[in-house]
Amino acid sequence: MAVDTAPRATRTTARAAEQAGHARRRRTSGWSSRVAVNTLLAVVAVYTLMPLSWLLVNAAKDNGDLFGRPGFRLGEFNLFTNIADLFAYQDGIFGRWLANSLLYSGVGALASTLVSLLAGYAFATYDFAGKEKLYGLVLLGILVPHTVISLPMYLLASEAGVVNTYWAVLIPGLVNPFGVYLARVFCEAYVPGETLEAARMDGAGELRVFRSVALPMLSPAFVTIFLFTFTGSWNNFFLPLVMLNDSSLYPVGLGLFGWNAILPQEPQLYALVITGSLLSVVPLAVAFLSLQRHWRSGLTAGAVK
Repeated sequence: MAVDTAPRATRTTARAAEQAGHARRRRTSGWSSRVAVNTLLAVVAVYTLMPLSWLLVNAAKDNGDLFGRPGFRLGEFNLFTNIADLFAYQDGIFGRWLANSLLYSGVGALASTLVSLLAGYAFATYDFAGKEKLYGLVLLGILVPHTVISLPMYLLASEAGVVNTYWAVLIPGLVNPFGVYLARVFCEAYVPGETLEAARMDGAGELRVFRSVALPMLSPAFVTIFLFTFTGSWNNFFLPLVMLNDSSLYPVGLGLFGWNAILPQEPQLYALVITGSLLSVVPLAVAFLSLQRHWRSGLTAGAVK
């Protein structure tokens, strides 16, 4: 008996055509999604880089080109001349401001990071009375804006006699509730309790356990908290404004703000303010680019556990 294979062949052909249609639609949909995502990323990148691009273009202009060729229009290249004039103005006070910012942000962020790691390690490792209530108070500190507590800190600094000194900015920066929170999260995730117990059984004291066992495991946490603290301290404006009267103690942001306030009376400072703003961004970029490898390793460490 002959078997009619025509219907079967027709069904097979129809199924193949349907699958091909689905594949084409998936490719078209995937291509459209990629285009949409890339377009959005390009828009965000342009929006993010536009202020920095404006600084790069205008920091290379003199005062004449700043007013004669505004915006992104190029003028004569005077970047190095502007930098030389910037560091020579007022006996090089801009260099003093940069050094002050590095002191407040570098040394202050390092000390604040160590304090945060110690506090987070204690909250994650030890059990003591009122632990969670105390930790709740620390988290409450995250919700309080810094500007709200600047006046009480000024009054306390005035009582202690440290107003208008480096300590007036360094000491308040030691306390970082958000850093304590991050430190506890990292300690609970990356420091096994069994390892700490093994070190104690070998005779190591608590400080030795933290320094030799826990701290190396917390290197991604150290870098992450340091970057957050360094950036926040570098951009800190209101606290130095309240605490400091001597311009030689100003950080770079407050110093540039002072120059910007007198621009109507001294328009020759326009080029210096723009060039100084560009140079003030450089330490932040250097810190992030040099430490991002350690930061990214911390973000991805939990993915392989």
